[in-house]
Amino acid sequence: MRIDVLTLFPEMFAGVLGTSILKRAQEKGLLEVNLVNIRDFSRNPHRAVDDYPYGGGPGMILQAEPIVLAAESVRGARGGGGSSRLLLMSPQGELLKQRKVKELAAEKHLIVICGHYEGIDERVRLLLSPEEISIGDYVLTGGELPAMVLIDAVTRLLPGVLGESAGGEEESFYAGLLEFPQYTRPREYRGLKVPEVLLSGHHEMIRRWRRRQSLLRTWERRPDLLAEAEITEEEREWLFSLASQRNIEEEEG
Repeated sequence: MRIDVLTLFPEMFAGVLGTSILKRAQEKGLLEVNLVNIRDFSRNPHRAVDDYPYGGGPGMILQAEPIVLAAESVRGARGGGGSSRLLLMSPQGELLKQRKVKELAAEKHLIVICGHYEGIDERVRLLLSPEEISIGDYVLTGGELPAMVLIDAVTRLLPGVLGESAGGEEESFYAGLLEFPQYTRPREYRGLKVPEVLLSGHHEMIRRWRRRQSLLRTWERRPDLLAEAEITEEEREWLFSLASQRNIEEEEG
């Protein structure tokens, strides 16, 4: 996969792209990230890319032309961009969930626009029609950090990146559930012991325990996820009985 990132601050990506899984993915040739400086497409002699908002108001607005020219340049380098998917990191966009990450990981080429300052000229949206993606209901200084989150999430799903084929599929949100508790050595720490089932060597018992723990943790922490989670009717009944028992205990308490 190739990802072109349109940004005012390409230097921000150095640490993230140069370490851990993202670094190895690039070294294996599974991921190519090209950082495009939006300032390189400014016609201003001082490479300025922002200006005051029409109608007044605080802050500065990113101009349309440098962003549009940068996006067109990247698309042109790909032979017209027919297979490219253009994204704009924005708090106004669709919330990034694992379902969307899987969808994006199936693409060959992503173009990611990072906004900055108080916003971007609306004509960027009108001319380029990017998909807007948000990582949460809060405002950051710019789109660079959200872009890094997106790149990391997508890269983990690329074939061959994690090495172990099942490694990513058991993590949070892959089946719409939170991840089960994990343990490593020592077997006991400050009086807390590793659950015996994990030491049993019985793979089916361990699988069932992890599944139940995943269901339980989701029910306790993110019950909103259960509506779309991939769970069986038996598991739904188990959760219902668990909830009923908790209600009885609270009433008696």
